[in-house]
Amino acid sequence: MKKIIYGIIITLFISSCNSERGGYLIKFYEGEYDEIGVPSGYLNSEGDTVVPIGKYYYCYTDTIRDLGMVMENETGKIIGIDQNATKLFEVFKYDNGPDYLESGLFRIVRNGKIGYANQYGEIIIKPRFACAYPFDGDFAKVSDNCETEDDGGYSIWKSDSWYLITKDGKRFRQ
Repeated sequence: MKKIIYGIIITLFISSCNSERGGYLIKFYEGEYDEIGVPSGYLNSEGDTVVPIGKYYYCYTDTIRDLGMVMENETGKIIGIDQNATKLFEVFKYDNGPDYLESGLFRIVRNGKIGYANQYGEIIIKPRFACAYPFDGDFAKVSDNCETEDDGGYSIWKSDSWYLITKDGKRFRQ
């Protein structure tokens, strides 16, 4: 209970200092430590509960201005939500957590296909690739058909048809 009250006080303090930036959500949780499996939720900048404790299995993002990432349930599915708690898309899971932002984009998943979104939750390249690596600078390596193989506890992608795309989703021609 102390953590919830402390979270509300911090939220109200921050909202009084940052009112010019608009609304946002701030994470609060039960218990002494914030870790996977500990019930958590989100308050808005006025201190109202927007995402009740326990709605999601885990909340990755501490403060949501545009995009937050949460684990939907025990299955580990990670979704992106906006500051209204609206589900935007499924986030590609990498290294037991949400994909990393690389060169301004991270991977998302829809119907088993991979695409890319930006830090604001905007889908930049619609999911259409069977396999897709993170952007490295201006390019990402993708494939329209590939197989996933187990490599001693890790998964690796195998394909004979890799190619590069640009940040607007167009195939790079060398």
